[in-house]
Amino acid sequence: MWVDLIILLASFAALVWSADRFVFGAAAVARNFGISPMVIGLTIVAMGSSAPEILVSTTASLGGQLDTAVGNAIGSNITNVTLVLGITALLKPLLVSRSTLRRELPVMLLATLLTGYLLHDNILSFSDGCILLLLFVLMMGYLIWHSQRQHIRSSQNQPGDELVKQFESEVPSQVKSFHALCWLLLGLIILPLSAHYLVNSASHIARHFGISELVIGLTIIAVGTSLPELAACIVSVIKQENDLALGNIIGSNIFNLLVVLGICGTLAPGQVDPAAFARDYWWMLATSGLLAGLSLLTRPHRLTRAAGGGLVAIFISYQLVLFL
Repeated sequence: MWVDLIILLASFAALVWSADRFVFGAAAVARNFGISPMVIGLTIVAMGSSAPEILVSTTASLGGQLDTAVGNAIGSNITNVTLVLGITALLKPLLVSRSTLRRELPVMLLATLLTGYLLHDNILSFSDGCILLLLFVLMMGYLIWHSQRQHIRSSQNQPGDELVKQFESEVPSQVKSFHALCWLLLGLIILPLSAHYLVNSASHIARHFGISELVIGLTIIAVGTSLPELAACIVSVIKQENDLALGNIIGSNIFNLLVVLGICGTLAPGQVDPAAFARDYWWMLATSGLLAGLSLLTRPHRLTRAAGGGLVAIFISYQLVLFL
């Protein structure tokens, strides 16, 4: 069991590091090939923090561990809102922009409601996966179209979308193509390997303690794969980029539902543990709704330190529910 624990921790570290290097290399290569920084920022960079969830859940579902994959997606969303945003708000209250309230939060709630409708029969089918992926493609198309309009407005000295500008600023520049390709290939090699060893070691630990694969996905794996979001939020707060901190979390939650579950459904559809919908989905819906409520009720719209403390308390309560 101790060997599995060491492999688990090493796999988490390799997963987070390789995901960062993969996104860095992919974004640099795309920029060197002339793709707009705005498009790169809204696609490759925005999806970067969800890369661990995507790789881990895909590996788990292809290995016949669909409950672990679904648990990772749902658990990561709960962890992002309660633990990651809670810790971030405790460090510094987060201002919530009007564009986030009008656009990103409603999309996250819509994706959450759709996921509940698709999972209510305790089956993640091929058609469910296709629906989720189609919605993701439509959403990305809209975001790119909307961002292009904002880019035109900003070029005409009109106020643009601050979140889009911040995503653009995250795109690496002046990186040689050879170096970018090396980081990209290194990330492509280490990402799936680390995901494979992480899932295997977590599965062995779960069996040793008599814990279900769903709970392992909801807890240990979900917290581990949410580490990039936590790091990104802390860095954003230090840089005074509140929109980017909240945007990273909301974007990651949307990707977890539409892309992670969508890939799992299309590649390895099957029966899901009934507890995923009966218990965990409602925690995810409640925490997502709570985030929207906390953001709307304050003037100016923000997540206060008190709200951050409450979110962390909810995370601890959820862990106690799962284990006790």
